[in-house]
Amino acid sequence: MEAKAHLKYARISPRKVSIVLDLIRNKDANTAMGILKNTRKAASEYLIKLLKSAMANAENNHNMDVSKLYISECFVCPGPNEMKRMMPRAKGSGDRIIKRQSHVTLVVKEKEGK
Repeated sequence: MEAKAHLKYARISPRKVSIVLDLIRNKDANTAMGILKNTRKAASEYLIKLLKSAMANAENNHNMDVSKLYISECFVCPGPNEMKRMMPRAKGSGDRIIKRQSHVTLVVKEKEGK
């Protein structure tokens, strides 16, 4: 059995989120929470909230034991780039600044076995 949590339209670049996701992939839920709390990256705030949501979904919706949970799958997809801005440049021209968004999915499963 697995429990999922989704975070849509997060105002952070997918590249920044994927760096932090690589740290917690296939780890225990409690270990991953400790890693996220001690990681000084902007994405860790989003992922702490998302991991708490996934653990609560597992406990309340699927009656799983929270102490046996681990992160089985986590990935990030780019969201829409509709927040486009302009930066003034030389000779009256302008460069486009793209404000990126992310869709993050986190899946937790219960360890099987002893």
